[in-house]
Amino acid sequence: MSSDSSGIEMEEASGVGIHVPTPEQWYALYVQVNHEKEVTKRLEQKEVACFLPLMETWSKRRDRRKKVQLPMFPGYVFVNVVLNSSANLAIVKTPGALSLLHNSEGPLSIPSYQIENLKTLITSERPLQIHSYLKEGDLVRVVRGPLAGCVGILKRTDPKRGRLVVSVDIIKQSVSVELDLEDVEAVK
Repeated sequence: MSSDSSGIEMEEASGVGIHVPTPEQWYALYVQVNHEKEVTKRLEQKEVACFLPLMETWSKRRDRRKKVQLPMFPGYVFVNVVLNSSANLAIVKTPGALSLLHNSEGPLSIPSYQIENLKTLITSERPLQIHSYLKEGDLVRVVRGPLAGCVGILKRTDPKRGRLVVSVDIIKQSVSVELDLEDVEAVK
């Protein structure tokens, strides 16, 4: 691998000098809790593509209630980069950032469809609810309605209604939205 003047990683195809761009991937950045918004701002200033899913919720104050935007997954910011040593260093040296989620082989990427699912859910007008991470259940795809195309786990609440649970496997976090069971089909 080599990088061009823009710092983008390139793969050399069979040593002939033909360069193919390496695609960007999503990673989960573990950050100090309650610093997610600041870390996102600092990463954007460094021109690192990032995504911080926010949920609107009611904050209880001593004398009033107020709607606030809170991180959907406290302690995490998602970054979309071609991960090389300089990009990794720029990300983890950001004040408030702790580390990219990794195993013994290195940072773990998140499938892009999981991030796209989250983006679709937060732009829908349906109320969201944080859901415990599920490993079992039917994997389903929404086939009609405003959530069409989302893939997730179906949790039944009654014979005609259910909840679509969309998960980000790397951080073991999920979010769910209520939907009609007739709007989903099993993923084979």
